[in-house]
Amino acid sequence: MAQHDFINKKPGNRNSKKTAPPKKPFPVLLVLVTVLLVGGFSFGLWYVKTNADPKLVEQQANPTPAKVQQELPKPRPPEFIKEIKEHEIQVEVRELEQKGPYVMQCGSFRTHGQAETLKAKIAFAGLIAEIRETTGTNGVWYKVRLGPYKTKRLAESDKNKLKRNKITGCGIWNWT
Repeated sequence: MAQHDFINKKPGNRNSKKTAPPKKPFPVLLVLVTVLLVGGFSFGLWYVKTNADPKLVEQQANPTPAKVQQELPKPRPPEFIKEIKEHEIQVEVRELEQKGPYVMQCGSFRTHGQAETLKAKIAFAGLIAEIRETTGTNGVWYKVRLGPYKTKRLAESDKNKLKRNKITGCGIWNWT
């Protein structure tokens, strides 16, 4: 426990009472200004009411419809707008030559089971694939292909559909 120094401590004055703060005086000036402002406003309203022109008050209360002005002629559009509307543009439309049918290959596997697995995944994506067996210099390969497609755009559309189903690695080639 900390030691207290009672020797140097001065005794408190037991007779000292706290005095209440003095009351604020009544705000006479504020009341006087408020009464003058309210009185001036009331006088102003009374003055406007008694000195108003009765004809003007009646006209404001019941307005008469304004006279209809003569209709103005519509403005003429400029001549170049007429020329633009009547102008005819001739465009040459060239047919794009098709580069041939396309095929999309999504995989090439050593075993038929792996090719069947990829074909099933493609079928779940809503597309039809076929498996082709090819014999090359290094053995038998099973290729999973889709197509043929008339345009490359159709092949790209199916390729994007497969990408959305997490089947990647498909390539689009000319069909030979």
